[in-house]
Amino acid sequence: MPPALPRPKAHCLMVFKVLADLVVLIHFLFIAFAVLGGALALRWRWMPWVHLPVAAWGAAIEFMGWFCPLTPLENSLRRASGELGYAQGFIERYLIPIIYPGDLTRELQIVLGCVVVGVNLALYCLVWRQARHPKAGL
Repeated sequence: MPPALPRPKAHCLMVFKVLADLVVLIHFLFIAFAVLGGALALRWRWMPWVHLPVAAWGAAIEFMGWFCPLTPLENSLRRASGELGYAQGFIERYLIPIIYPGDLTRELQIVLGCVVVGVNLALYCLVWRQARHPKAGL
């Protein structure tokens, strides 16, 4: 029988937990940018080049029922840290339910995709209006 593998040290497990929390935070920021990033185009004219692909990806994930690649990354980091579920820290308590709603259905995903598209259509209408009439402001 081969010898048992040594158990990872506590500080190594903590590194995986922190990395998993960081992935959740990045995931949350990505979602927030996908939904509201169009507002940044009111200030910076180059922002649509960054934001529109992000918003399209976010909407496609919802419309197609896909999983964001950050989800499996976070899950594997959590497993590597020895966690089976989420502890009740700030990240898990407040951000996880927003990113991973327990009652997420296919219909809700479609609604969320429509929210991404609708909010961004409204924001880019403002951007377009401001670009056509720069003196008028908002």
